[in-house]
Formats: sequence, C-alpha cells, structure tokens
Amino acid sequence: MSPQSHPRVLRFLSLLLCISPIIASALHLPLQVTRFDANDPSPDPYQILSHLVSSSLARAHRLKNPQSTATPLFSHSYGGYSISLSFGTPPQILPFVMDTGSDFVWFPCTHRYVCKKCPSSSSSFTNTTIPSFIPKLSSSSRLVGCRNPKCSWVHHTNKTQCDECQNNTQPQNCTQVCPPYFIPYGSGTTAGVALSETLNLGVRTVSNFLVGCSLFSSRQPAGIAGFGRGLPSVPSQLKLRKFSYCLISRRFDDSPSSSTLILDSTSDFDRKTNGLIYTPFLKNPVVEGKEAFKVYYYVGLRKITVGGRRVKVPYKLLSPGKGGDGGTIVDSGSTFTFMAREIFLPVAIEFVKQVKNYSRARDVEALTGLMPCFNVSNGDKPVEFPGLRLHFKGGAEIALPLGNYFAVVGDGVACFTVVTDGGVGGGKGAVGHSGPAVVLGSFQMQNYYVEYDLRNERLGLKPQLCI
Repeated sequence: MSPQSHPRVLRFLSLLLCISPIIASALHLPLQVTRFDANDPSPDPYQILSHLVSSSLARAHRLKNPQSTATPLFSHSYGGYSISLSFGTPPQILPFVMDTGSDFVWFPCTHRYVCKKCPSSSSSFTNTTIPSFIPKLSSSSRLVGCRNPKCSWVHHTNKTQCDECQNNTQPQNCTQVCPPYFIPYGSGTTAGVALSETLNLGVRTVSNFLVGCSLFSSRQPAGIAGFGRGLPSVPSQLKLRKFSYCLISRRFDDSPSSSTLILDSTSDFDRKTNGLIYTPFLKNPVVEGKEAFKVYYYVGLRKITVGGRRVKVPYKLLSPGKGGDGGTIVDSGSTFTFMAREIFLPVAIEFVKQVKNYSRARDVEALTGLMPCFNVSNGDKPVEFPGLRLHFKGGAEIALPLGNYFAVVGDGVACFTVVTDGGVGGGKGAVGHSGPAVVLGSFQMQNYYVEYDLRNERLGLKPQLCI
C-alpha cells in the first residue's frame, strides 16, 4: 500500500521523534498461521467467520482502492501467515505477517509504541504483549535521511522529500530525515519513521535494509513483511530470484504448527521446479494515483468451472484494463478469496443449482456473511460438493480440495468461503468496480506449494500436504 500523509499522525510522530532516542543459498523460515485473540480462546465459530468475511472484504477494498481512507476497520485484521525476522545489532527477533499484496516492511518500534485496538490487547489503546524493536539497543540503527534514495521508496514518489532543505544555502549539508509515513490497510493503519537497519538471516547478513519503525498502529496483530513487487519489499531488497511457501491448513484455532517459507537468491535462471505447473505473471496496470497496482502479482485467470461446467462470467473482468479495473491477483494477506459480484453470483448460483442433497442454511448465511451455506447433517455419510477449478493462462489449473472452498461451521453447516461486495455473501457495504476483480486469498491456497519465480515472471503451483 502506498504510504499517505496524515497531519494529526505526522504531528504525533514528530513529537515522539523529539523525545525518543532513535537518532543515530536458499533460506528456510518457519511460516505459521497468525493467531486469533489470545483473550478469547474459544470464540464462536460464526463470529470467527463473520470477522474473516469482514476483514477479507476490507482488505479487498484497500487493494482495489489504495487511495481511499474511508475504509471500515475490523479486529482479527489478518487471517494470514506469519514469519519471524531478526533485525539489529545485536539481533532482535520479531513476528511479521507475510503479505504479497504490499511492499513495505515495518515493525512495532520503541518502548513508546502505541497500538489502538490491537487483536490481543487487554486495553483499547496499548498492547504490552506485542513485541517491539528497540532502536537504542541496536548499534546499526540509523534514521533514513530525506536525500537517501530509499526515502522515495517509502513514499512511492520520485520527488524529493527534503522540503526543509529547499531554502537551505548549503543543501548538501541538510540533515532533514525522511518524512514520517502513514499507511492505511483495509483492516487498520500504521505510522512511523524509516530506519536503515541490519537484517540477520542466519548465514546471511544484509546491512542497510530499509524498514519502518512504527510508533503508532491500529488493529495490526504484528509487523508486516511486504513481499510485493515494489522496491522496499523483502524480495527486492534481498535480490531474490524466487520465493515459495506451503500454507498449512487453517483450523480457526491457535495451533502452533508451521510450514516453511523459502527465500532463494541462487537458483538456476530457467530451471523449473519438479511437479509444478506454471502460469505467467501479467503486466501490472499503470494508473496515476494508484501506484499500489504496480505492487500486486497479477495472473491470467481464464475460466472457472463448477462440477465440470464452465461458469459464464464477464471475460473483460478477468484481465486488468488500462484503468486498473479487472484482473486477478494473488494475495497472501487476504483470508477468503474475493470475487467481483458479476463473477461471484454466477459461481454461487451454479453451486446452488448442482447441490441437490442439502437444504440452504439461510440463517447461517445471515450470521456469517457467507453464501451459499447448506445443512450437511446426513448421519455418517461423507459431505460432497461439486468440484471447483480455476483455469489459468498457459494451461495451468487448480482443482481446489473441498476444504479450500467450503468450511463446516456450527452444527452440520457448510459455507462457500468466497466473498463479494454488497448484500448476502458480501458482508456490509460495496467494494466497488475499480481494481482487481478477483483476489486469491490464503484460505484457497491451503496445502498448495506456491512458488513466485521472479526472474522468469511466473507463478508455480502444485497440491502438497504442508507439514
């Protein structure tokens, strides 16, 4: 997401800067499900799904409209996956949500870090359980200057950020720091200052890594590690040739299980990974005022089939237009896949047509915001639904396992875990027509090995039990 200016937050950050002492071969990382509220160990399953529907829709709204600031905010903001990274000298280890839909890396920072309404907070305004990076304990922490080229990475602009230096008679001696950032996400916000810091990756140490020192956040469960296509992202700063992961199953609990995130900077240029099917990344749309579209990973979704039947959807929505409308992106930060209403409704209706053995559970649809939902209590008989396949450019296709597109909730009810804008099955409020028409979320990628081959501009996929 593109950081934006916000006067009240920037004044708050400037005050904190005055009183805070901040002056001055492939790697394998554990990847685990981001946990739910620690103060609510047995949440209601309908409430969990309702939260995930709301956060997925809020996330889609932000991805589709990156400039908008009037976005609903929801707790349990990321039903995503987290990694641990080590910054500083000596190292300080912190958790980060892995996010392929953004390109900035930031962590909670200083003893004065404030987090309003964070998921595991016992207070509405602060959260002592969220670990923070302490710059004064690291000998390698440096504030990024406004003339540092990386300052423009933070603010997604080529214009100078050195306003105070313009009238300086000796601009080369200007000591102005990079202006504070303010980043709105679909589910919350964060704000802080840019640091140059050392990233420790076991056998590899990366100096002068650009990272955000966030002093204030709202509704963020941890720092965020942006894996998108922008210059400040983890893949770009590490000069990765590819990265890959296998997402363990979501059980809507606090399971400590984890799989692996692989960071590869040394692989053969053209070599394909055995067993993977590939689809090329598409060219990102360039839209003035919506630089975030350049960050996303677009893929060519060509058709959708339900039970072997092709679903008729507006083909123009499957490819990104000149104005940034349409297209499909892969986003690890979203939980449930989002489909524009013109795509979602034909898919949902096709399921309703083909499902003959189960009655609709409209009461659960109203509680969760998902649709269609079905009563599946049939004794000991296995639950069966029509298959869902996604067909991509280049011949790649995904035959989703049943558990990746239907979730059993409550007492014998199964719901279709794809969301849309407006009305039943769309939560509250419309997402709108601009931006990507399909956002492939992490729930649909469970137990899939996913490879981002950056050098060859392609996405590789294969079903795999992620343990």
